[in-house]
Amino acid sequence: MAKETIILGIDPGTTIMGFGLIKVVNKKMEFIQLNELNLKKYDDHYVKLKLIFERTIELIETHHPDEIAIEAPFYGKNVQSMLKLGRAQGVAMAAGLSREIPITEYLPKKIKMAITGNGNASKEQVAKMLQGMLGLKTLPKNLDATDGLAAAVCHFYNMGKPIVGKSYTGWDAFVKQNEKRVKK
Repeated sequence: MAKETIILGIDPGTTIMGFGLIKVVNKKMEFIQLNELNLKKYDDHYVKLKLIFERTIELIETHHPDEIAIEAPFYGKNVQSMLKLGRAQGVAMAAGLSREIPITEYLPKKIKMAITGNGNASKEQVAKMLQGMLGLKTLPKNLDATDGLAAAVCHFYNMGKPIVGKSYTGWDAFVKQNEKRVKK
């Protein structure tokens, strides 16, 4: 019997959260879905975080992913933007952890490298490579969705390899790996 694994990839953001799903059967990728959660019309940051959490839970309950791959925040100059991005990522991770789904973070350069062979590739190059790999007929207007899908594909390529990034299998694993961050 073929082992089937579903991977949910997420590109977190408080303006647009991109996501993509793939199914792996017998070490072969199959495209399921890519889309985005558009949060531009909401002014309240806390409402955005709530919507990210709810959409992630909805994706989990609909598709039952076995694993989640999430793009890690990259370091930017704007501290407020980084804080908001980190919160968006944390809320998406909390949704997965609440359902005890293993989560792996990947740096943007690692994702781009896995898809295109170039860690400095543009969003457009990543999208075009995914289109060819997975036979996508069209690409979305916003490429955040393909960034989420790229995280899932990157995870597929790294399955079975030692993980250099952080990986959590649940709250207990997260706490154990982040003891200094937990107040007692």
